[in-house]
Amino acid sequence: MKSLRLVLCALPLVLTGCSTLSSISSINWSAAYPWNWFGSSFEVTEKGVGNINATTALDQDAIQSELSSDYRLRSGMKTENGTIVHYFEALKDDKLAMIINGDKGTVNRIEVLDRDVETDTGVKVGTPFSDLYQKAFGNCESAVADEKVAVECKAKDSQHISYLFTGEWSGPEGLMPADDTLKNWKVSKIIWKQ
Repeated sequence: MKSLRLVLCALPLVLTGCSTLSSISSINWSAAYPWNWFGSSFEVTEKGVGNINATTALDQDAIQSELSSDYRLRSGMKTENGTIVHYFEALKDDKLAMIINGDKGTVNRIEVLDRDVETDTGVKVGTPFSDLYQKAFGNCESAVADEKVAVECKAKDSQHISYLFTGEWSGPEGLMPADDTLKNWKVSKIIWKQ
């Protein structure tokens, strides 16, 4: 009787395993790599975002092969300075996580919105302005982001990384908010540019 109970408990597991093996071609094997077991291995560095950099082709297959299985790509087109530009959006749990732009067939700009991706210095989306800067002068310039007032600041000692800060402000358009206002703003995007 005891062995019958054991067989009845194990039977669903065996059947589940068989059904999984029948669809073996749909398995994403990169998720099995040990470096993908503990979440995102992406990091924003001077070289790029993860393995995506200026040598990566602006091609869906090339970009998808460098993304972890957490991300799903979709392509889009927009006009920029009078020309049509191709770009990709990486979605994570159906939320926009990255915007990947390019020029002349390769990646030249990546905007990171994913809170799980950090820079190599530990900055991530949600980091307050006051944690990184004492003042905007010499570090930041006024920017526009999704019809909100924004400030883009160069990362310290970086040629390729900047942070987009957004927050509440009702001052004149195009004018830089005061440092007292900025101290409560948070990183809304980490931007890597070639």
